[in-house]
Amino acid sequence: MSIQASSPAVNEVVPVADTARGPKSAPVQAPVPAAAAAPGKGAVYRFRPLNIGRMVVWTVFALLLIVAPHVFTSSLALTMLSQMGYAIIICLSYNILLGQGGMLSFGHAVYTGLGSFIAIHAMNLASGGSLPVPLVLIPVVGGLAGMFFAALLGWVTTKKSGTTFAMITLGVGELVAAMALMFPGFFGGEGGITTDRVYGQPLLGITFGPAIEVYYLIAVYCFICTAAMFAFTGTPLGRMLNAVRDNPERVAFVGFNTQRVRYMGFVIAGFFAGVGGGLAAINFEIVTAADSVSVLRSGSYLLFTFLGGATFFFGPIIGAVLMVLAMVLLSELTKAWMLYLGLIFLFMVMYAPGGIASLIMMNLRLAKYGKLGRIVAAYLALGGTALAALLGAAAMIEMIYHLQLNAALGDTLRFLGMTLDVRSASSWLGAGAVLLTGLALFELVRRQFVQDWGQIQEEIEHRIQRGEGA
Repeated sequence: MSIQASSPAVNEVVPVADTARGPKSAPVQAPVPAAAAAPGKGAVYRFRPLNIGRMVVWTVFALLLIVAPHVFTSSLALTMLSQMGYAIIICLSYNILLGQGGMLSFGHAVYTGLGSFIAIHAMNLASGGSLPVPLVLIPVVGGLAGMFFAALLGWVTTKKSGTTFAMITLGVGELVAAMALMFPGFFGGEGGITTDRVYGQPLLGITFGPAIEVYYLIAVYCFICTAAMFAFTGTPLGRMLNAVRDNPERVAFVGFNTQRVRYMGFVIAGFFAGVGGGLAAINFEIVTAADSVSVLRSGSYLLFTFLGGATFFFGPIIGAVLMVLAMVLLSELTKAWMLYLGLIFLFMVMYAPGGIASLIMMNLRLAKYGKLGRIVAAYLALGGTALAALLGAAAMIEMIYHLQLNAALGDTLRFLGMTLDVRSASSWLGAGAVLLTGLALFELVRRQFVQDWGQIQEEIEHRIQRGEGA
């Protein structure tokens, strides 16, 4: 019987018995020396196949990081791309806790923020000649700081799991946020700590003054840290962290210390969170407690990691992109942006608890079996009716916010090219009519969609059963 690993990700040789070779066996090498073979049997080596799909995905990811600033060339786009780079690292580090370890943390910003503060202090010391650390290694300093504080605070935090763990992390987050006002020498008070990232000798002519140079520094760290965290998911510790998440009693029964496993995962997550914090300090050249260690910041990491899909590795990457888009673009478009985020989170929890990544994977499954084309029209109908309902609801929300916050600016409101009179009944009735019509049509389309979806899933299951029978 041949012995093969469960994951063909690595191109390596694996010893197998010579008698296991069949007409479909992989290419073999010469037999091993007799001393290494089993008594009475020869042994050969079989190569695992390369995972071409995985190589393509990582190549595309690297190319996207390289070409993105050449496609989106404005200064705002470059700033957003830089923020997306380190937000990906932070959300992936948070997913080590939530997705891999099942640890719901409300204080992840503690390790990101403290990593940012240590990094910016290190930059100030380095610019003054007191610390010989080049700028390219400042994120590593932030990572080591995040790891240190995670090791310090995590030993107590990870002694409990479940709801108790979540409450402890919330308390730790509040504690650090309160300490920011008690130690202005370290946290800089309300004004924070500022720095200048251009110091020392240029590295290969790169001064890191222009934003494009900072972006590529962030992009390199983003790729390396993403690859490292993906590799961690396949390590024995990463697998054991999944086991502790799924069945801690069985893990303890076979002899593993579940608290120690959670603690080690917590420390590793703290390191990558600190790296993201160090990159944020380099990008903005200022760190404030209100934006770095607040519970609201921790809540943002939780919210968008969940929206992206905590059960899939690429889910937090989607969540990080959405987080930057929401905090930079959506917050500029409307003052009700947090209300919209709350509604989106509510509907995702109710109808797609696996996040956006789960929706993508479900549709990839349809595409695999050639069923996606049958449901495209239903998707378009769902999207159109949902958009109509959303426009009606958004118009009413914007008029309410205008009455509460911008009444001094007059009674008219510009909304998607239209002029709405917040004092006129026709504007409210029109928005309400659009909302109700969209909801009614959406419900009709949804019922038909549920029937079509169920029929397609049954066909796929029958096809899978026929394949297994064959």
